[in-house]
Amino acid sequence: MCCFLLILFALGPRFALVVEWIFGNRIQAAWDGWWWPLLGLIFVPWTTLMYTIVWGVGGVHGADWVVVGLGVLLDLLSYSGRFSQRAYQRRGGVPV
Repeated sequence: MCCFLLILFALGPRFALVVEWIFGNRIQAAWDGWWWPLLGLIFVPWTTLMYTIVWGVGGVHGADWVVVGLGVLLDLLSYSGRFSQRAYQRRGGVPV
């Protein structure tokens, strides 16, 4: 069950971004070009997804940055979870 949640946590925002990119127009409106959203899709998918969600006609303002900060936090948690899982497996499954 834990592996399923980790896979969902890692692939969920990427899947949502790809679906929005193909079928929607928010990514094209929020980003100038295709380069930055592609890098975001690869390296920081939660942050890219949150920025795309809160982006309005005038950009991201005020309290919207709290939501983008939540995306940054989720990306950091995602990477730290993968790192700790690898460290646990290298120790042979023995907790510290």
